[in-house]
Amino acid sequence: MSDLSRSEQILRAAAHLFAARGYGATGIDDIGAQVGVSGPAIYWHFSGKQALLATMLTDVSERLLTGGRECVAAAPDAAGALAALVTMQVEFALDEPDLIVVHARELRHLDAEQAHAVRALQRQYIEVWVDVLERLHPRAARPRLSAAVQAAIGLVNSTPYVGQLPRKQLAPLLQSMALAALAAV
Repeated sequence: MSDLSRSEQILRAAAHLFAARGYGATGIDDIGAQVGVSGPAIYWHFSGKQALLATMLTDVSERLLTGGRECVAAAPDAAGALAALVTMQVEFALDEPDLIVVHARELRHLDAEQAHAVRALQRQYIEVWVDVLERLHPRAARPRLSAAVQAAIGLVNSTPYVGQLPRKQLAPLLQSMALAALAAV
């Protein structure tokens, strides 16, 4: 973790602990111990555990949205954009399983404003996918496309729960399954 800033180290440690133990069962002292500082030292970087969680979930949502937009901008066509989006989501899911678990389980611990901000970013990310899928399937209704996108992302994000298939085998399996699910619209 030495090449990460202290804040990034804290966020990663917190994500790991929240995923393993749960938000409620993880204290500031636990997070500090994970990165080699006292619990109170965390307050130099975050105003509290909830602020840390909000930063974590906002950051990941912003990274996915930015990455999604970059995939679309760099792609030669809609099919290439969709393939790039799926590949990016698979890589994220395989690289960041703790964040997937934390998001699924712990979003409810944010206050209303924080949760709204995270959900707004997520909706924008879904819309990036839906816009691409709509170019491929112009006659499909947007709610159907949105449902397909959310189902495909959910399939990919199931990776923290799927067992021990090696990444080399799991990544292409997830990519083909997600693309097949999206083609079913």
